[in-house]
Amino acid sequence: MILKGSCHCGKVAFEADGELAGAVACNCSICARKGALLWAVDDDKFRLLDPLAEMGSYLFNKHEIRHRFCRHCGIHTHAEGDGWTAVNIRCLTGFDLATVAVMDFDGRSA
Repeated sequence: MILKGSCHCGKVAFEADGELAGAVACNCSICARKGALLWAVDDDKFRLLDPLAEMGSYLFNKHEIRHRFCRHCGIHTHAEGDGWTAVNIRCLTGFDLATVAVMDFDGRSA
């Protein structure tokens, strides 16, 4: 199944391929503030549909995860790790968040 999403203004659009059976709510310092619900997919299952130039990037702590956001509206669409992408499912279009089980992850301690 291909799921599509975007930032608020639409300048950053993406699609991800897979079955979204669950999401993660991380409590690390950045995820807790953003309120993102994350779904991890392999890099080859995630595609940006708009230019990467429209995206900002933020690294913190161990500098292992690149947190991506739209430079225009500021919405966090996804994060990039080593071989995986964490999609913010709150950015998916036409998707009912109530259908997804959410698991808490203690990112503060990781």
